[in-house]
Amino acid sequence: QVQVIESGGGSVQAGGSLKLSCAVSGRTSSRYATGWFRQAPGEEREFVATVDWSGIGKYYADSVKGRFTISRDGAKNTVYLQMNSLKPEDTAVYFCAADRTTSDFLFTIQSSDYDYWGQGTQVTVSS
Repeated sequence: QVQVIESGGGSVQAGGSLKLSCAVSGRTSSRYATGWFRQAPGEEREFVATVDWSGIGKYYADSVKGRFTISRDGAKNTVYLQMNSLKPEDTAVYFCAADRTTSDFLFTIQSSDYDYWGQGTQVTVSS
C-alpha cells in the first residue's frame, strides 16, 4: 500500500514563504514522479509543479515559475515545494501525488496520470 502524506501548510502574509513536504511510503523499490497540484474553493484542481524520479527533470506552471521550487531529497522518497513571494491567489489546498514510472526521467502534468494522492494541506495567503 502506497501512502502519500503532505505537511507544511499554513497561513502567511503576501510576500511570505512556506515549504511543503510530501513523503511517499510503501513499495519503496518503485520509482515515482511526484507532482503538486492545488485546488482553490470553487475552482478545478490545477497543476503546480512536478519532478521526475532522478530529481533532475522539473516542470512548473507559469503561474508559479520563478517563485516556487520543487526538489527531491537524496533518499528520493520525500519531495519539497518551496514557495516564495506568495500571493493571495496562491491560497488553495495543495495536494501531492505520485506517478509510478519505469523511468528515472519521466514526469507528467496530467492529474489523471497520477496513481496515488495525499489528503491535501491548506495554504492561506492573506493580503
